Amino acid sequence: MRSGPAAGVPARPYDKVMICISEDWFALSHFQPLIRTAAGLAREVVVVTNSSGRSAAIEALGARVIAFDYHRASVNPLREAATVLRLRRVFARERPDLVHLIALKPIVLGGAAIGFDRRQRCVAHVTGLGTLSISQTWPARLVRASVYAAIGRVLARPATHLLVENPDDLALLRARGIALAGRWTLIGGAGIDPLAMPALDPPAGPVPRVAFVGRMIGSKGVDTAIAAAEMLAAAHVPIVLNLYGAADPANPDALREFSVADQAANTMRAARWHGHVADVAAIWRDNAIFVLPSRGGEGLPRAMLEAAACARPLVVTDVPGCRHFVRDGIEGFVVPPDDPRALAEALDRLAGDPALRRSMGAAARRRLLEGYTEAAVMA
Repeated sequence: MRSGPAAGVPARPYDKVMICISEDWFALSHFQPLIRTAAGLAREVVVVTNSSGRSAAIEALGARVIAFDYHRASVNPLREAATVLRLRRVFARERPDLVHLIALKPIVLGGAAIGFDRRQRCVAHVTGLGTLSISQTWPARLVRASVYAAIGRVLARPATHLLVENPDDLALLRARGIALAGRWTLIGGAGIDPLAMPALDPPAGPVPRVAFVGRMIGSKGVDTAIAAAEMLAAAHVPIVLNLYGAADPANPDALREFSVADQAANTMRAARWHGHVADVAAIWRDNAIFVLPSRGGEGLPRAMLEAAACARPLVVTDVPGCRHFVRDGIEGFVVPPDDPRALAEALDRLAGDPALRRSMGAAARRRLLEGYTEAAVMA
């Protein structure tokens, strides 16, 4: 849904908007509404992103693509410094009116590249605090302190505005002493088009199918989902767990079990891994229950919102982002993280009660329409 400019407001108030995002597939999976909106506000939109061969799809949204490798998995200070210098050269060449930095790595590196230019208008878009916020290893704690300090420097600039996807992340940034001075907006994730993702009738069949949709990384709790499915199988509870998502080997938290050999075999104990599936609506035509046993670091998971749009009940963990959307006993169930037994019990309740699945799925759809749509986020 798009509308024309208000009376007296120029149709394109910006000459150039630059969007910095680590991966082109992330831009396409989550931020097409942002790119389309920016294209309506600026004479030119430039997307600076690592290319996996999908530049044409981004350009079709009205943007020009600059291929740029942020070295997403790197924490090497020398490499990071070199990346900042390369990004600074891009900024100097392009001279954008507004820079929109999406996720932690581009925020930290982009903020450093902007440097002391206090006039540069900037949006820092926090899409979750990632595994960095939950890991307790000493290297993670050291990097975490540096990252939060870098975010603080970016947000201290008077021309920077923060976009954040859940109130827990906002509270955490404030607790770290990061001054926001009212320059922040809480948004409903990346936004879902409820017409493209309509409510679906429950799938037919006597055995309920449960779907995990997301990258195969440790913080998503894939192992917890598999352990819960094994418990249910041992208790002879009829249920099927389907896993949908890419392995994401560039992520330092990637699960090694999801190797090429596993993908070829396409089976895993109590679960079946289907790899990446482009047609998400097709997943929810076949599956009755959404599960995300995340360990934390989420912004507002798009996969959760997509399942809600399709009227599926949601079983999630009590972590930021997930608990912000799902109210326990209404849209689904909220269970403790790293607790396969509690997860199994919640799935068991839904598996044995088709009426409860239907009512919770309808509630999830209603919740999605209350500010988490594409139109709401675009506005």
